[in-house]
Amino acid sequence: MTLAVIDYGAGNLPNVVRALHHLGVPLQVTNNPAVVASAPAVILPGVGATLDTMTTLKRTGLDEAIRDAILRDVPFLGICVGMQVLCASSDEFGRHACLGVFDGNVTRFPDTDKVPQIGWNQVHHTPAFAHHPLFDGIPDGTDFYFVHSYYCAVDPSIVAGTTQYSCTFPSVLIRKNIAAAQFHPEKSGSAGLRLMRNFVTHVAKIECEQPHV
Repeated sequence: MTLAVIDYGAGNLPNVVRALHHLGVPLQVTNNPAVVASAPAVILPGVGATLDTMTTLKRTGLDEAIRDAILRDVPFLGICVGMQVLCASSDEFGRHACLGVFDGNVTRFPDTDKVPQIGWNQVHHTPAFAHHPLFDGIPDGTDFYFVHSYYCAVDPSIVAGTTQYSCTFPSVLIRKNIAAAQFHPEKSGSAGLRLMRNFVTHVAKIECEQPHV
């Protein structure tokens, strides 16, 4: 199984690729919508603003390819802005539509703390997801590395992890085949590598369980 890593020009792409290579994961870096739409598993890295990201995804056709992949129930991991664009909309640089995979809006932090949040912060597992394979070997309250000014305001039923900054916000989302992290696992040391390994291991398990015809 070769995992597709989407290349739309995101600045954290090389770090994500290096982390996956370190884990020995077979991967294909691609900006081809047809490859993404038919991939057995997909990672969407991201940094920057949701508006710029959505503009590029739409221009290249990657937006529909991502939706197609998710509709096929392939394992999917969104990272940072790659998580945020899964929401229905965002307020960053004016209200605009995103991919609409999750109901909810990308909202700016209250100006009660320094914005953006840059640095290490704890991720707390929500009870419903405390034993999810994504968190295997990752204790509750583990620190991960964040860089962001906006967060996803979504249905609590898909919130797998939370973090406190100027408010308590969702830092991990999980729904069926989709996992998404607001932090950067590729910059989060051993814990980040463990989370990425857990995703890939879970992917491999799903792949092995698929009926072959």
